[in-house]
Amino acid sequence: MANDTSRRPRPRRSWAPRIALALFCLAAIAVIWVTNVLLTERFTEATRTRTDVRLTLYVGNLISELQRNSIVPQLLARDPELIGALSSSDFSRSTQRLLSFVDEIGAASLVLYDSDGRIVAATDRNRLGETHRSAPYFIDAMRANSTIFTIFQRPTGGYSFLYSRKVDANGAALGVISVEVDLAKLERSWAGTSDAVLVTNSTGEIILSTEPRWRGLPESEALERQSAPSAIERAFLATDWTALPIDAYLRGEAVMRRELRVPFQGWKMVTFTAYTSVRERVNGVLALEIMGFAMLLALTFWISSRKSASRLLLVRRESDQLRRLNMRLQREIAQRQQVERNLESAEQTIAQSSKLAVLGEMSASVSHELNQPLAAMKTYLAGARLLLQRRRPEEALSSFQRIDDLIDRMGAITRQLKSYARKGNQAFEPVDARAALSSALAMMEPQLKTRSVAINRTLPSGPAMILGDRLRFEQVIINLLRNALDATKEVRDPRIDITLTVEDAVVLTVHDNGPGIENLDALFEPFYTTKAPGDGVGLGLAISSGIVNDLGGRLTARNASGGGAVFEVQLPILEEEMAAAE
Repeated sequence: MANDTSRRPRPRRSWAPRIALALFCLAAIAVIWVTNVLLTERFTEATRTRTDVRLTLYVGNLISELQRNSIVPQLLARDPELIGALSSSDFSRSTQRLLSFVDEIGAASLVLYDSDGRIVAATDRNRLGETHRSAPYFIDAMRANSTIFTIFQRPTGGYSFLYSRKVDANGAALGVISVEVDLAKLERSWAGTSDAVLVTNSTGEIILSTEPRWRGLPESEALERQSAPSAIERAFLATDWTALPIDAYLRGEAVMRRELRVPFQGWKMVTFTAYTSVRERVNGVLALEIMGFAMLLALTFWISSRKSASRLLLVRRESDQLRRLNMRLQREIAQRQQVERNLESAEQTIAQSSKLAVLGEMSASVSHELNQPLAAMKTYLAGARLLLQRRRPEEALSSFQRIDDLIDRMGAITRQLKSYARKGNQAFEPVDARAALSSALAMMEPQLKTRSVAINRTLPSGPAMILGDRLRFEQVIINLLRNALDATKEVRDPRIDITLTVEDAVVLTVHDNGPGIENLDALFEPFYTTKAPGDGVGLGLAISSGIVNDLGGRLTARNASGGGAVFEVQLPILEEEMAAAE
């Protein structure tokens, strides 16, 4: 038996498929490794190039901002009006003069000092009267004959960058003019990216940074204290600064540090950029390669299993299904791309239509808002002409003064209309509703004199304080009074009752004895009006309702039981403690 067993032929083992499979896996690993190294180096170099370009752009913007503001003190030091103000000590118009320059220059602030270092004019009126006699930017400017650049740290954090120059006349030093460079806007633009950016002075101290906690520290201490709260925060925690990108990828996310000298007083700019996009792009290519090798390996196994007809047929059916699915996906992708193109075209059309609609509404708003001051100016001009004919120039001068006030009011209205595009930036302040009502009645005085209308006012004994824009609130009152005057044109004994009460809210009620309101639902819609053509465009109540909503209140209308229309404005009351704090 033993001999028979030893004589049996042993089954042959074919090592060729296994060797081929091993060689195939080694080749795939080698290709993937080489691809990873080459693409990582290539994409890393591209990231470095983009970072260098962006860093150069940042430095150029910084130098441009500094150079643009460096010539301003030299120009302002020769301004005749400022020299005259320092010579005569009459600074009543100096602050307004500086305000006229600040928007055009783009500086953070302009300050004028007299020879004793006292601020006599500034774009920030709260600084008037401050003394800076011992400040280095004042002392150095008084001693030098050129423009002095000074950096000092503010008490609230951050740094101020000042250009200062002596103002002299006939060899005598009259004072100093200083211009603060607004470099904070550059910091805000840097914060819009995922990079961490900092600027150091000649001593290595950080003076500008996207991270406020870094200011005033050397770079090494700043990185130890607080990492950048941005997309590269994990990179700061996981990666060594001196590690190569490829080595760093084995441990975490890599960070690239780039440095560029700023050609200004030894400054230096440093940026930290994450290699996140590099890793994602390389992984995408590697995934495609792995998928290709997997498909090739699957095809090899399929060829090796051709002996089974049933399996071959099944594989063919699956291939047909995958092909049909691929074609269907391609058709769906093409359809989706077409839909996206149509949607983009429709969005552009809608955006253009919206722009045209906004332009139309804005032109109508400007016409409506300026119509009232123009009508009042016409009345005052007619009165002034009559007074001049009667040789009463003193009273005519009073009319001209009122016309000048109306011109200022028209300028304020145009500034207010421009601010509509920047909604949310209005500077609200405590307003006494009683004073606003009195100012609106004074504005309506010319119209009231031409009509015999009984005006009954009921006001509270104490202040009726609200938080808002006084000019816009007066515009609401004027619109309501004009509508009441128009409603009582055909009434025998016209009467308008104005009531101002203070309870849980400040409530202003305007009640007329006209015919009332026909359509309450469409009353506050834009361009809805019951007036004859030429008498109005139907925007008064729509604008008034929008203004009241911006002030946090509500404008309502109803018909009174005894006849006439009642308009009621409800606004949140401003408590005395809040008013005192404001």
